[in-house]
Amino acid sequence: MPPFSILDLAPIPQGSTPGAALANSLDLARHAEALGYTRYWLAEHHNMTGIASAATAVAIAHVAGGTRTIRVGAGGIMLPNHSPLVIAEQFGTLASLHPGRIDLGLGRAPGTDQRTLRALRRDPSASDTFPQDVLELQALLGPVQPGQVIQAVPGAGTQVPLWILGSSLFGAQLAAMLGLPFAFASHFAPEALMQALEVYRSRFEPSAQLDRPYAMVGVNVIAAETDAEARRLFTSPQQSFTNLVRGTRGQLPPPIDDIDLYWSPAEKVQASRMLACSFVGAKDTVRRELEAFVARTQADELMVAAAVYDHGARVRSYEILAELQASRTPEPLLA
Repeated sequence: MPPFSILDLAPIPQGSTPGAALANSLDLARHAEALGYTRYWLAEHHNMTGIASAATAVAIAHVAGGTRTIRVGAGGIMLPNHSPLVIAEQFGTLASLHPGRIDLGLGRAPGTDQRTLRALRRDPSASDTFPQDVLELQALLGPVQPGQVIQAVPGAGTQVPLWILGSSLFGAQLAAMLGLPFAFASHFAPEALMQALEVYRSRFEPSAQLDRPYAMVGVNVIAAETDAEARRLFTSPQQSFTNLVRGTRGQLPPPIDDIDLYWSPAEKVQASRMLACSFVGAKDTVRRELEAFVARTQADELMVAAAVYDHGARVRSYEILAELQASRTPEPLLA
């Protein structure tokens, strides 16, 4: 098995609060650190009542400040929503507070809807300059050059590792061209996964940060003591994705006994397509399915999401997953 990491959207279960969700994130990160997970990422989303990580750099500071060794980062920052200078300052500050532990994954999507994008005071066309913005950010985090007028303080010289995130061929091509590690969002948009990995690996050009391709693949894993229990827990994300299909938003719903009573046949097809890279069951079931997936993708690392309603069951799911690596793999390339 490749190294495992955690993607946390800081889900807000129905009846809970953002404060409780962020407290759960720190608790889960501490468990992840003890269990040997490689990194713990939080993601930027806006105007979503079920996600508490909108102020992503602040959430990262919360988690990094409460842990000691695990890498903490963004999976990711939606760069078109921000100026590269502000992100360089934020992550330069994080890297100054927590040296050698901060990652910065960058996405091109807004992480929200068009109305909210306007509320962020960003031009919808800002994503058109994403490649240039990545290069500007990379320069701001690098060594100060002679005559450089604009500096990120903190930020300059921290060389926070950058990742390109994507769910299409665009991100794969950009990551390959810049010689950066690539994280594919197959935990919610899996259709172009294999093609994107092939493009990234075949076109990769070595860089100062990375000398060979490094592909992280996003998956959903919900593990429990039995297959039946895990499948019941999985009805929470199944309901959430059905709600996305319906154009509705809300907090993470509790599990239900029969998901077929919740979604229509057409909704089942759409939601199941988005959740295709999901591995649900008891330990042996998850092991068998993950091993086949890793053999197919040759993923260098798995970034694991688990939208489980009950926090204790969520922690237990990650414990079971960690048990699959009783004999640790070698240290990842990007430690």
